[in-house]
Amino acid sequence: MNQSCKKTSIGGQALIEGIMMLGPDRSAIAIRKPEGNIDCKVEPLKTLRKRFKFFRIPFIRGIIGMFDSMRLGFAAINYSASFAVEEEEVEPSKFDRWVEEKIGFERAEKILFALAGVFGVIIPVVLFVFLPTLLAGLLDDYIGSGIWRNLLEGAVRITIFLLFMYSMSHMKDMKRVFSYHGAEHKTIYCYEAGKELTVENVRSFPKEHPRCGTSFLFSVMIVSILVFSVVQWSNPWIRMALRLVLLPVVVGISFEVNRLIGRFDNWFTKIMRAPGVWFQGFTTFEPDDSMIEVAIAALKAVIPEEEGADKW
Repeated sequence: MNQSCKKTSIGGQALIEGIMMLGPDRSAIAIRKPEGNIDCKVEPLKTLRKRFKFFRIPFIRGIIGMFDSMRLGFAAINYSASFAVEEEEVEPSKFDRWVEEKIGFERAEKILFALAGVFGVIIPVVLFVFLPTLLAGLLDDYIGSGIWRNLLEGAVRITIFLLFMYSMSHMKDMKRVFSYHGAEHKTIYCYEAGKELTVENVRSFPKEHPRCGTSFLFSVMIVSILVFSVVQWSNPWIRMALRLVLLPVVVGISFEVNRLIGRFDNWFTKIMRAPGVWFQGFTTFEPDDSMIEVAIAALKAVIPEEEGADKW
């Protein structure tokens, strides 16, 4: 495996036929349009952490960073989806005409995107917080309370997470998204190695990256087992409410742990990163050259002018 010469804070997200890259000062969304050319939208990066110093304090920055990532991610996905909608020229239905007349498509799109954002938060919370707690609670009479119940709940949570990502990785449309995810990793790896950003150079790097957001999610799963173990309420509904309250704590701690193990390269941090890197086998696929071109366009747009401004 190729080793990085430096570590960059630049990160990205795979989209529908595209990639979003976030640099220290700018964000870029590169999309492969239906006609074949690349559309690259570059904007100043506006996050709460950049606006307020308080949100850059350790632990707090992880919670706010998650909020910023979700907000920017939803907006980027909606932007990339608009190109897919443009590609399909379908005769408006009666419902479409009614929406245009009563609400207006622009307002309807905003409502739809807002609902998608809400469900994008609710569904993971139900799957990975409420459901494991409820299932583990059904076995209270057999395993009792305390550490064993928390360990079982954590095991159920990880199992649901693995099954969910496994099923996602086998969906045809998601395979292309995950291939763009691989292109993002390869391109960042190439940039960190100090090589010229060409398709040939990028292609030679691994599709798994040790500081990927997928690894962060896996850290959240592990940290949640430790944090939730302090909650010993026997009532499953109270436990679910307390887990929801403790979720920001889990995110904040996971961010700091992930940042720490990503900063150093030794036997301990490699062991700590290994599960997350392994898990990327579900969320990254080998990209084709056209996907790598998109990733290169997005990354080049956010590289800072000042040397070292993007240091991890």
